[in-house]
Amino acid sequence: MRELREFRKIMVFTVLVTFMVSMLFIGTSCKQKAVAPQTTAAKPVTITWWHIQTADAEKALWQSLADEYMAAHPNVTIEITVLANENFKTKLTTVMQSNTPPDIFQSWGGGEMNEYAKAGLLKDITANLDSGGWRDTFSPGALGAYSFEGRNYGVPRDMGMVGFWYNKELFTKAGIDNPPTTWTELLKDVKMLKNAGITPIAVGEGDKWPGAFWWEYLATRIGGQAAFDAAYSRKGAFTDAPFVEAGNKIKELVALKPFQNGFLGATQNDDAASMGNGKSAMDLMGQWAPGTYNDSSADKKGLGDKLGWFPFPTVEGGAGNPTDALGGGNGFIVGKNAPPEAVDFLKYISSVDSQIAQAKINLSVPVVKGAEGGLTDPLLKIVQQGTAAAKYFQLYYDQAMPPAVGSVVNDSVQGLFAGTLTPEKAAQQIENSAAKEIK
Repeated sequence: MRELREFRKIMVFTVLVTFMVSMLFIGTSCKQKAVAPQTTAAKPVTITWWHIQTADAEKALWQSLADEYMAAHPNVTIEITVLANENFKTKLTTVMQSNTPPDIFQSWGGGEMNEYAKAGLLKDITANLDSGGWRDTFSPGALGAYSFEGRNYGVPRDMGMVGFWYNKELFTKAGIDNPPTTWTELLKDVKMLKNAGITPIAVGEGDKWPGAFWWEYLATRIGGQAAFDAAYSRKGAFTDAPFVEAGNKIKELVALKPFQNGFLGATQNDDAASMGNGKSAMDLMGQWAPGTYNDSSADKKGLGDKLGWFPFPTVEGGAGNPTDALGGGNGFIVGKNAPPEAVDFLKYISSVDSQIAQAKINLSVPVVKGAEGGLTDPLLKIVQQGTAAAKYFQLYYDQAMPPAVGSVVNDSVQGLFAGTLTPEKAAQQIENSAAKEIK
């Protein structure tokens, strides 16, 4: 019995020890689970985004897309800076000189973007485009405007041609049955509009580039692709006959005094207000014009069904094809210090759904496949069709060439509009810059 009691004591003791060891192990295990590292929150990231859409509906759309992205990515803050076109260019020059580009910012592709790329101020997103089929969602021609030496630095959102937007009601009032198809007819219509007490043409020549559209289109109609290619390749020159003759045509137009009062100091916004409020009959402008007319009008509705569109008239005897188009588009490029999230956000605003939303408010002529269904405005459909039909598409000179040359083009053409430069002197100034800057 004594041995049995001792045995029972030993067994009880053993059980107690085993129980305590087990509890200690369980407690330690629980404690280890309690202090195990949790999934850490994504690191906070700020994206700086500069755009030039100052119209209310356009600003609201960009803001809503940024808000959607931030809601899905709580660690990301998108700081938007909205600047009018010329203010944007001025401020961008300053930050580029200080080597601090925004993460995502407005671009028209071409020469200026190429200069930034050569200076190492942009992020190469070629690999991003090649990953997951992003590249294949774009129209190749539109995407090509945002590449340099085989590398991509941004993406387009919009591409279209410049043409004449006109007030059909004012044309009818002046007795004009159909839009002009030749330069001679255009000048005739200008005279008819003036005789009816109507300002024929709005132009914001204080911004310079609106007037450059005229000279560039005339050079395209007169000399065709061959003239520009020869001058740009330095096998020819910007003093060749088509460019001088383009200046003569502008001189011929200016002599008719077709523009609104104060046009030399007017901005493109003034130009838009003149059209949107029914004060001028015509405006040579890009595909974004209807939206600016609406926003600049007193009732925010613009011209509605009164607005029409026609392509730049042919010039009798010119070498250019009637379908040749001057134009370009808008897009965004990526600054060199942009975080990966900036490229991801750029992909987000380049989606089909985003492009459809842009088209619905006439912000963009879509460049992403499948988004053309969002283009409901019949006039913008005509612009899109004209762009597609162009056998030669001439990019705006201030985008196609180095920025310094583009600036001289705009300045020289302003001199033509002001009557301070002859066609020969304007062409010579442009040639002098091209000879220095185009390598």
